[in-house]
Amino acid sequence: MSAVFGGLATLLAVVGLYGVMSYTVARRTREIGLRMALGAQPGAIVWMIVREVLVIAGAGIAAAVPASWWLGRLVASQLYGVVPTDPIAIGGAVLLLTVVAVIAGLVPSLRAARIDPTRALRFGG
Repeated sequence: MSAVFGGLATLLAVVGLYGVMSYTVARRTREIGLRMALGAQPGAIVWMIVREVLVIAGAGIAAAVPASWWLGRLVASQLYGVVPTDPIAIGGAVLLLTVVAVIAGLVPSLRAARIDPTRALRFGG
């Protein structure tokens, strides 16, 4: 039962991360268009966005891993058979969220890198 709730929580984190990154890139359409009009290459635009995603994901993981380790003892005392410091489960969650973070940044950034700079500068968002 706790594995189902853990999987559901991870799924919610994945969907939320993708939504936030997609919204963030959409809000920066004018900036991206201006950068491209000034000569930025599409690869540089993609890397700029993916780098920001990795920094945000890294900060979240850096805060979440110690918190999960600390709060895991409380959960272990409440539930039978739950190991709070299972490195495989923690590593799997970190790996999954990192991969999803990269994909969540890559998909909107590839879309933004293909936009015509004049359309992006006229974009009202």
